[in-house]
Amino acid sequence: LREEGIKPTSMIDLSDGLASDLRQICRSSKSGARIYLERIPIARQTSELAEEMHIDPVVAALNGGEDYELLFTVPLTANELVSAIEDVKVIGYITKQSHGMALISRDGGEFELKAQGWNPLKE
Repeated sequence: LREEGIKPTSMIDLSDGLASDLRQICRSSKSGARIYLERIPIARQTSELAEEMHIDPVVAALNGGEDYELLFTVPLTANELVSAIEDVKVIGYITKQSHGMALISRDGGEFELKAQGWNPLKE
């Protein structure tokens, strides 16, 4: 990001799961989000283990933690630059807080994105 001159507007490590950590970004920035199911990168090993455990790999990706990955947001004007960076995946976009957080399915359906990972507000 630095090499491309891109300054993230927010960033968090995915230690508590994608859904939980995205909720933290949205709560802190008073925003909503839309993420696309088909854009969520799921490692082959995750898919294989989820299959062995009879768990949907998407559920594992949304709610599993300790991924050693970063979730970040950038201004819309940086979208093309970010999209061109190897190993960076654009999975969605930030919206108004009133729109909430949603997972967009392959057929365009919207589902409320709920976090099942660790929630620091529950403690």
